[in-house]
Amino acid sequence: MANTVMFIILAVFIIGSALMCVTTTKIMRAATFMLFVLFGVAGIYFLLDYTFLGAAQISVYAGGVTMIYVFAIQLVSKRTLQGLEERVKSSKMIGGAIATVLGLAVVSLILLKTGFLVDESVADVEVPMKEIGMALVGSEKYQYVLPFEFISLFLLACIIGGLVVARKEDKA
Repeated sequence: MANTVMFIILAVFIIGSALMCVTTTKIMRAATFMLFVLFGVAGIYFLLDYTFLGAAQISVYAGGVTMIYVFAIQLVSKRTLQGLEERVKSSKMIGGAIATVLGLAVVSLILLKTGFLVDESVADVEVPMKEIGMALVGSEKYQYVLPFEFISLFLLACIIGGLVVARKEDKA
């Protein structure tokens, strides 16, 4: 019962922080709310007794959010950081809401089609940490080392691109 109550508290915290992250107009507040979301996800890992994943979540993503702060300061103008520009238009909000509802419908249909929501035997099986680790870093079918490497290269390219943009000299 206590685990259910803690999960509900963490879920409300994560959803509230995520909503604040995407609705605020100030970039530093958005990054801070994203940090709260990541701490909430780490709390869920700790609740599931996956202490290594929880600690990795905090250490890796806290560093990632610190990098977001640095790039936000370097790449965004002072007026934008102060919230004097970059207002969200209502047409973009409506488009985002439509995309969100469509995404929710697709995920719901997939969950219903696969029987994930009605199959109660899935929740009774505990997956060992070794199997999760092998799935994440294995190179066989349905394992994720190749996508992980592609994502790391993509993030490296983003960091290099951000540095190039930040170091661009004015020709005027």
